[in-house]
Amino acid sequence: MKGIELARSFYEAYGIPMLEQQFGDERCRIAAGLCGHGSECFGFDDEISRDHDFEPGFCLWIPQEDEPVYGFRLFRAYGRLPGEFMGVRMIEKSLLGSRHKGVHTVESFYSFYMGDRVPETCAEWMAVPDHYLAEATNGCVFEDPLGRFTRIRQRLLDRPEDVRLKKLGSCLFHMAQTGQYNYARCLRHGEEGAAALALSGFCENTAKAVFLLNRAYAPYYKWLFRGMRDQPLLGGLAADLTQLMGAPLQEERNVPLIESVCARVAEALRQQGLTACRDAYLEPYAYSVGENIRDSGLRNSPVML
Repeated sequence: MKGIELARSFYEAYGIPMLEQQFGDERCRIAAGLCGHGSECFGFDDEISRDHDFEPGFCLWIPQEDEPVYGFRLFRAYGRLPGEFMGVRMIEKSLLGSRHKGVHTVESFYSFYMGDRVPETCAEWMAVPDHYLAEATNGCVFEDPLGRFTRIRQRLLDRPEDVRLKKLGSCLFHMAQTGQYNYARCLRHGEEGAAALALSGFCENTAKAVFLLNRAYAPYYKWLFRGMRDQPLLGGLAADLTQLMGAPLQEERNVPLIESVCARVAEALRQQGLTACRDAYLEPYAYSVGENIRDSGLRNSPVML
C-alpha cells in the first residue's frame, strides 16, 4: 500500500470520527490531506521507502486565526489516535504527530515554501525554487470545507506563463552549452571529470525542461527522473537520460543520443508555438522562447539562471 493510500484509510477510519465527535462545530474549518515533503506525498514511495517516515498519519490544516481557539485541543486529539494501523506502527508519537504529519495552520504550511504570501510579481515567482512548489502542490487534499488551503494550492499551480518561459529558456541554453557543445570538447581535451559534469548538467536541465513543457513543477534531484517518467509529454526521455548517465564517457556513443534528445525537445517547442527555429543547436531556441515573454524586465534579463 502506498503511503498516501494509508493516510486516506487512516483518516477515514479514525480522523473523520475524531473530528465529528470532538470538533463538530469546527470541522467546517479544518482541511485534511497529505501533502508536502516525502516520497509518499508524490506517490513515489516503495518498499525501500518504508525504512523512514512510513507510518499511519495525515495532515490537518486550520486557519491561523483559529489556532488559539482550538488548535491545542486538535493537537491533543490527533496525538491520541492509534499508534498502529493496518500493521504499520507510528514512528513518532507526540502531540504534534510526526514531523510532517499532524496539525498545522494553513499559513505555516505554505510559508515554509514561499514566505508569508503567494508570489505576485515575476521576480517573486522566480525566487521560489520549483522543487519547493512541487512539494507545496503535491499529494492529495481529502477535504477542505472552508476552501482556504485549496485556493492557495490552486494559485500556486497557476504559474505565470512569463516565468515558465524564462525558466524554460534557461534550461535550453544550459542543454546546448553542456550537452551539445562542452561535453564532446571536454572529452577531446581529456578532461573526463569535466565531461561528466557537463553530461550531468545536460541531463538535469533536460529533465527540468520536460517538466516546464508539461507546465509542471520538477521535484528535487532525487525524484527528478522518477517524476519525469509520469509526464505525458516527453516523459519517455527519462530512459534516454538514464542511459546517458550510466554510459561510459564516449563521444561516438553519447553525442548522437544527446542530439536525438535535443531534437525531440525542439519539436515539442515548435508544437507549443514557442519558436519557429529549425536549428539542431538549442541555443537559438533559448532566445526565441524568451521573445515570447511579455514582462520587459524579465525578458531582457540574462538568459542563464
